[in-house]
Amino acid sequence: MRTGFSLTQLADPLIADAEHSLRACMHCGICTATCPTYVLLGDERDGPRGRIVMMQKMLEEGGAPSAETVLHVDRCLSCLACRTACPSSVDYARLVDVARAYIETHYKRPLGERLLRWFIAHALTRPNHIRFGLALARVFSPISRALPGRLGAIARVGATLPRPERNRLPAQPVQQSRAIALLPGCVQSAVAPEIDEALTRVLARRGIAAVPLEGAGCCGAIAHHLGKTAEARAWARRLIESFERAAEGIEAIAVSGTGCAAHLMELPHVFRGDAVWEPRARALAEKLRDVSELVLPRESWPPRRLRVAFHSACSAQNGLGLDRQPQELLRKAGFEVLEIPEGHLCCGSAGSYSLLQPEIAGELRARKLRNIASTGADVIATGNIGCLIHLSGAAQPVIHYVELLDWVEGGAKPRILRRDQLELSRANN
Repeated sequence: MRTGFSLTQLADPLIADAEHSLRACMHCGICTATCPTYVLLGDERDGPRGRIVMMQKMLEEGGAPSAETVLHVDRCLSCLACRTACPSSVDYARLVDVARAYIETHYKRPLGERLLRWFIAHALTRPNHIRFGLALARVFSPISRALPGRLGAIARVGATLPRPERNRLPAQPVQQSRAIALLPGCVQSAVAPEIDEALTRVLARRGIAAVPLEGAGCCGAIAHHLGKTAEARAWARRLIESFERAAEGIEAIAVSGTGCAAHLMELPHVFRGDAVWEPRARALAEKLRDVSELVLPRESWPPRRLRVAFHSACSAQNGLGLDRQPQELLRKAGFEVLEIPEGHLCCGSAGSYSLLQPEIAGELRARKLRNIASTGADVIATGNIGCLIHLSGAAQPVIHYVELLDWVEGGAKPRILRRDQLELSRANN
């Protein structure tokens, strides 16, 4: 498609990237069938093709964007299923990231929205703040469950999450000849620290020492997807510096949440055009390894005839390009892995999306859970903390697949399975 950017606008490398993607778009509409909001709402403005037209107009014309444009860009989940489906290789991520950053600096939202976005960017990126908020949500659970709208969505999530459980079973001492840097993350380290503990044990059995990346903090994904570019870059610089300090003897960096991992892969684009930080960001991204790439199968794994519906997060499918690896690990471990109908559609979590757009996120969650229920699975497994939290409260327990691997290799039975007292006549305990 044609574009009308000025030479001054194209001098910005981020705008230049967006313009390149706009020129590649043929408006064929293949992407609409993969877009969760278009499938749900049936509105062209809530599909990639319609959003692309609105974003192009907004960026070319400059000035304050219209409320209509902001509404429909806000409704985008950034699941990037459209990018995966596009026959012209349109990089939709570049477009929506630039659009959100533009909206953040050129559009004045109502006070309530500004406060909510400030809360998400500052509270959900700091584990101590998250722990304090969860404690309040549990204490005031009867009240919080009755709150309307977005506040109610936040409070209900906090009130229903189980208390974190730590250090139930330390990593077994083994000969460790390799080392990786492990990014603890922010939400996961506060809500489910047992995931990384399970991962540490699984890696230790393979001779890999997982060294926590001290001082890294948040990866910056939350701020980035809110359009808060300065904050996202500040978090990213802190992370890069932390990795560089620990780089000696470290062969890779890993994170057990695919949402964070997908953002780390995008760090060179976050610093696009920055002569100092872009190469440093690229050096980190090149060291990134997904958990499923490090956790090689072990022949000694005993079978556990447990039916597992594997929910592949959008960040894994469309961000990292890793869809089948975790399922294969589970199958080789002896689990019966079931395909979820409409597995390409987002569950509605999408980072902070479920807090900002609770109605749409709730409908997508209900649709995902209906599809999961049709499989007859005993357990839902995923590789992303956001999806895990969003799907919690389903008829089946929801668990990170690393915890299942740790269990089958001799680790303790995962907390969620013990809590729900799951009766598994097919499982060998």
